[in-house]
Amino acid sequence: MKLTKQHQMYESEHTLFIKELKAKNPGMEEGQRAGRALLWDKAPVSLSEQERQLESAVKQQAYVYQNKV
Repeated sequence: MKLTKQHQMYESEHTLFIKELKAKNPGMEEGQRAGRALLWDKAPVSLSEQERQLESAVKQQAYVYQNKV
């Protein structure tokens, strides 16, 4: 879909806010990448390590909030 020149120049308030925020804090994106790497980007786990983790997992009862009587 082809937009008119008027619509091609439009930037929403959100876009302007993000651009202004990035201009004020130039290292923000790098900090976000570091946070992502810390929480989500993990090194691959070998198959033998995966198998060991599965074997050592503690079995859980079907309904965890009910004690066996």
